[in-house]
Order: sequence, then C-alpha cells, then structure tokens
Amino acid sequence: MSETQLAQQSSTSYMLEPTGNMRVPAILYTDDVLLSRMEEDVLRQVANVASLPGIVKASMAMPDAHSGYGFPIGGVGAFDPEKGGVVSAGGVGFDISCGVRTILTGIHKDEVNAQRKLIADLLFQNIPAGLGVGGSIKLGKREIDRMLGKGAAWAVKNGYGCLQDLEMCEEGGTMQGAVPEYVSDKAKQRQAREMGTLGSGNHYLEVQSIDHIYDHEAAQAFGLIKDNVVVSIHCGSRGLGHQVATDYIRLMQAQASKHKLHLPDRDLACAPINSELGNRYLGAMRAAINCALANRQIITHLMREAFQTIFPEARMPLLYDVSHNTCREEMHMINNVRTRLFVHRKGATRALGPGAAELPQPYRQTGQPVLVGGSMGTASYVLTGTLESAQLSFSSACHGAGRTMSRKQAGKQFKTAGLISSLLEQGIEIRGHSLRGLAEEAPKAYKDVNRVIQVTHDAGLAKKVARLSPVISIKG
Repeated sequence: MSETQLAQQSSTSYMLEPTGNMRVPAILYTDDVLLSRMEEDVLRQVANVASLPGIVKASMAMPDAHSGYGFPIGGVGAFDPEKGGVVSAGGVGFDISCGVRTILTGIHKDEVNAQRKLIADLLFQNIPAGLGVGGSIKLGKREIDRMLGKGAAWAVKNGYGCLQDLEMCEEGGTMQGAVPEYVSDKAKQRQAREMGTLGSGNHYLEVQSIDHIYDHEAAQAFGLIKDNVVVSIHCGSRGLGHQVATDYIRLMQAQASKHKLHLPDRDLACAPINSELGNRYLGAMRAAINCALANRQIITHLMREAFQTIFPEARMPLLYDVSHNTCREEMHMINNVRTRLFVHRKGATRALGPGAAELPQPYRQTGQPVLVGGSMGTASYVLTGTLESAQLSFSSACHGAGRTMSRKQAGKQFKTAGLISSLLEQGIEIRGHSLRGLAEEAPKAYKDVNRVIQVTHDAGLAKKVARLSPVISIKG
C-alpha cells in the first residue's frame, strides 16, 4: 500500500477507499508535510482496522499517527455490538489509560524561574520515576481491588487530593464497569509498589508557562492566564495496564478461531463485544483505567506537596484529566440514528464539544479541555473540543506530537549531554533517571507538535486555546 492510493479530501484529510477486506474507508487527518513523514505501516494498519467486524463509518488516524501494535498509535475505530462489533486489546494498547492532567498554579512564571533549580530538585525527589521503579505506597491485594474499582475516588478517600479534583476528571474520576476480579494476580502484583510513580519512556511531569492565548473566552473558562505557570502530568496504568494487555492479547489470539475471526494481523487480537471474553476484557480494561486515574491523582498530591514547600499559599486546582488508550461505550449518530458504539482511541483523546452532558458544568459552554503534550523541550497545548468532531472523528483528537523515529534509533543518534545542554540554554531545567531514556525522547525523534496542532485545529477536530512552554521537565 502506498500514498498514491490515498485521495485527498481537503487540506487536512485523505481517504483510502475500501479495498480487499476493508469494510469501511480509512481516513487520515493530516497534511501533505506530515503525510510525507508518516511511516507507510500506518496506512497498512489503518486499513487493517477497517477490516474488523462491526466497524462503522471509517477507520481513522489522527495527525500525530505513527505505527503501533495492531492499531496505529493515533488510531480511532468505533464498533457496533449489534453488528458483530469487536473489542481489541491491541486497539487500546499496553499503556491503558495513559493520559494527561494539567493543574493550575496561579503563580507567575518569573516567581518559578527564580527558584527553578530548587523546584526541579524537590519534584525529582518527591515523585518516583523510571522503568520498574516503585514508590513508598505498598498495597495488599484487597486494597488493590478497592483501587481498581474506584480509581481517583479511592485516592482522594485515602488522602491524596480533594473532592473537587474528581469533578475535573473524565468519568468523575471513576470508570464504571470495572471488574477487579478480571485482572490477573500477576498484573496486581506488578502494581503493588507502583502507585504514585511516573514510569519511563515518554511519561513526564512538566512545569509549563502559558506563553500564548488563542481563544480568550475558553482560556478564561479554563483558568488559563498568560505568563502563569501550570503543571502537567503524563503517565498511565504502569505495570498493571501492560499486564492486562499482555494477558488478554494472548487470550484473544488463542480464541480467534473459536469466534471465527480471520485477522489480517495477529496484533489486531480482538473478541466480539458480546462474548464472554470481550466482556472480561472490558471489565479488566476499565479497572486499568481506574488504576491510571488513581496513579495520576497520587502524583498530583505529591507534586502539590513539593510546590507548596516553596509556595505555601498556592491553591493548585485541577484543570482537567484526560485519558488516551481506552475503549469507551458511547452514543453516536450513525445514519441519523443514535447508536451505541464502543470507541477505541489508541493514542487519541476524547474531544467532546460544547453542551456535552458528560462535561463538568464550567466547560459545557466551551467544550472539553483537550490536553496535548509535546515532545521533551517543545510546546504543549490546551485545545477545546468542537461540535463538528462528533461527525468527523467520534469526538476524537490527537494526543501528542507522534514519533518519527523509534526509541532505539533515537538512543543511537542523540547524545544525552548535548541534549541536556541545549535544554538548559533554552531555560529548561531537566531531571531524568535514565540518560539513555532522555536521548530516546529527544525532540527531533518526534513530529513538529505545532504542525500537528494546526492540522487538528484546521480540520475541526479541536480548537486551539493556549500554548504551554516547558520550564521544568521530570522524566523517568
């Protein structure tokens, strides 16, 4: 498959008409520059997703799309259970509910810059990070089950944060339908010491200054003030989520013939939504979403403790918490009929438009805050969901910059010392637990986040509200 098979629909979208086993078209939201840098494997994967049973409307790729496991990262697909629709563990991914939450500080960037090194040191000391690193919280099996059932609400009940935080999380901080018993003992064991930890890879805690406002009305509703500082946390369900994905991908691959599923790629492991296996995976995946929500809530509390050591009067309310790598049961209009669908967003963010009942009251007029992280040392963005994205992309938008280079390639090509010096010259304080990990996250290993955001904006998937520039970055 090649780009020549794509038909340009607009300056920000391309379509691949159904061929072979494809049941629906594939749509790529991108421009000519991003498309020219996109791996050809993305086209193959988005076409493969279009061949899965019960898929409706189209298989989609967001502007930050790059190749993944089965689904492309940045892939969106919605499935109708009444038409044999499937749920795919590969379509959710290994880092279940990896997401971003942004916390307001009300502190001017000059005050933070004056104590930048001290703040960076305190955050680095307070928040465990790194591959397989554990924290000070140790949970027994019974307490893990409680956490998996209640998510961020469990964390708040145990003293990590406040009730107001839950109001500003998707799902109110608790994903309903979680079934902790469907999560393996091995997955729970992996998580016993990992609550309140960042992890590794592209996960981070970043102090950011608001350097540009695009939409003043939305920015006011979100509490964003130019030159003030916010803190963004990017992490997920850690070892537990990875193990849930591993367990159920194996089961789905083993049972594919039983469900008469003929997959173009074993990595698209799936099960009918209405099957016992599909139901078990959904229960386990929702529990993993709760794990990620609880994890980000605990990290928020640890971050506030560090910040308030220096700024004791800082209130630090939560702006919003969004998840990537999920499959949600949602209602969408298909052929003018309100239809129950299971929407996979792998490396994509839900982007609800104005008026959505699921949104907290302060955001119902503006639409959902969409939090998009850049690569290390580059800008991040706050966007807002649009009404038109409901029809364009099942209310979905991009989630980041999107890699153009594998971690292995980046680790070989970029030197950590030079990277750290370059960031310091830009006024960015960096702390990391792995020198190789920093090299793997070099900005040049990613697409231009500014272009990704502009395509997202121009396509109508989400609208720009504010740009955030890094001041301090804590990495695993």
